Amino acid sequence: MSNLKEAVINLRKRIEKQDYRGFDPYDALNSWLFKLPLFNKNKPIRFIGQQLIKRFPLNLRYLLAIPKGENPVSLGLSIQAYAYLLRAGEIEKKEAYERISSLMKRLEALIPNGYNGACWGYDFDWEARHANIPAYQPTVVATGIISNGLYEAYRITKIRGLADLVLSAANFIVEDLNRSLNDQGLLIFSYSPFDSQKVYNASMKGVRCLVQAYDLSGDKNLLFLANNAAKYVLSSQNEDGSWFYSEAKGGNWIDNYHTGYILDCLQSLEDIDPDAQRKHQIEKGLNYFEETFVGELGQPHFYSHRPWPVDCTAGGQQILTLTRFNLLKEANLTATYMINTMQKKSGGFAFRKFKNYFIRTEFMRWSNAWMFAALSYYLYKDSMQS
Repeated sequence: MSNLKEAVINLRKRIEKQDYRGFDPYDALNSWLFKLPLFNKNKPIRFIGQQLIKRFPLNLRYLLAIPKGENPVSLGLSIQAYAYLLRAGEIEKKEAYERISSLMKRLEALIPNGYNGACWGYDFDWEARHANIPAYQPTVVATGIISNGLYEAYRITKIRGLADLVLSAANFIVEDLNRSLNDQGLLIFSYSPFDSQKVYNASMKGVRCLVQAYDLSGDKNLLFLANNAAKYVLSSQNEDGSWFYSEAKGGNWIDNYHTGYILDCLQSLEDIDPDAQRKHQIEKGLNYFEETFVGELGQPHFYSHRPWPVDCTAGGQQILTLTRFNLLKEANLTATYMINTMQKKSGGFAFRKFKNYFIRTEFMRWSNAWMFAALSYYLYKDSMQS
């Protein structure tokens, strides 16, 4: 445990030293190169360029003059982490409240105009497979991750502004996201206001925000919508307990962290509004997650059909999911593996380790913020067992 606490201390120092700013796997389009006439609107070139820079073993961002950015998700995950450290007794109350309040104000400043509630996107233009999302324009993924961090921090600190932002984010989900209905009248939320993608984990992040807002407000309309959208995803569960990524052509892969997202979001609904059938399906999904993605040494297997790469978002989410379901021994094993394998001397975490090579680039959101929230959550839950 002392090794784990030391790892969190070093990671926290690294994040604070960087002022929560850093590179991101998908930030290539912030380069001057993609502002040039040939590159600023050509989707294939922009998508391929983004992927090449993400996957290149060496960090090309300095060469391409890509600045370190302030990603709202990094701020939200850090708020979540500070709240957990406070509950675990690993940070003084005064400092925790000051840091959480400061980061909350920074998040408020990053809310884009033109929407019906608080919402967030990434700090870079993003060429997704089925959409083009401009910098800071919202997605349910970013908004749902952040609103969950705010909700978790509110439960511990009771800082009212955190709850107000969760309620506002729920209004964005209700009013601004597109919806698709299946033959049973069940709905799925779109990935962003700019598309109608049917991505299971993304919609479930909307569900989690709605049920958390219901918990704060008692508004039963939010609970009704949350249950309806959750039933859509539950009806899409595969026989072995897994979920595909999406209903799009080419979206039928199964991976670690998107599965973990779904399970965590479903459990948030289950905690607030229990249902026997849903509980059974969650257990089925959790069994699949454990058997498929958790290696013997605790290493996170990335895909259902192959283990590589070892990835920090997958590792962080694996710790969060295992801890959420009180599988603390397994969570500790994963945390230890990630610290020993992926943590750098700086205190930050490397991006990905492949079978034959290592991408040691440190990313604030993808690597550091996820591991900060995950390791802090484990310390919090472990302290409750003591």
